[in-house]
Amino acid sequence: MKNLSISLFVILFLAVAGLYILHFTGKKHAGETSSEAKTPTESQGIVYVNIDTIVLNFDMFADRRNDLLNKQKNAEAELSSKGSKYERDLKDFQEKVNKGLVTRATAEQMQQALLQQQQDLIELRDRLQNELIEEEQVMNRQIIDYITKFLEENKSAYNYQFILGKSFGGPVLYSDSVLDITQKVLDDINLKYRSEKKSEQE
Repeated sequence: MKNLSISLFVILFLAVAGLYILHFTGKKHAGETSSEAKTPTESQGIVYVNIDTIVLNFDMFADRRNDLLNKQKNAEAELSSKGSKYERDLKDFQEKVNKGLVTRATAEQMQQALLQQQQDLIELRDRLQNELIEEEQVMNRQIIDYITKFLEENKSAYNYQFILGKSFGGPVLYSDSVLDITQKVLDDINLKYRSEKKSEQE
């Protein structure tokens, strides 16, 4: 009976000791984890930038957009000038024909010239429009390329596995704002661009 009591006491002691060890070692481990816990961005390695915000507030976009607007104004001025000439020539033709100041053969020649002038005007309008669309597409690709290269060249500064580009209607439908590094990237990229622009102007 006495041996049985001792045996039970030893078993209970070992069980309590085991629970004690498991309880406190587990707590200590959890404590270490919480003290060394990384922020969500660091632990997951995934962050995002709002690409629309970066592009619209990027100095390079402002500069290129101004260049494009100037080209658009020049194109509109050229088209308006040639359009006005066509309208004057058409009015002159109609007056001469109505007053009988030209022969039928001359009127036909003038009419053919006006048709050609009208065709040239349409072709010019289409060409200028296509050139502006292409310029805008190239500008957008250049800006995205600049941003992408900037992130690649400075990956050690950001130290993330993935930087997603969020935009309206894009594939990223939801993202936690704690993962948003838009402002930091925007500040850094504008600083770099301004520095390069200043160097080019000197």
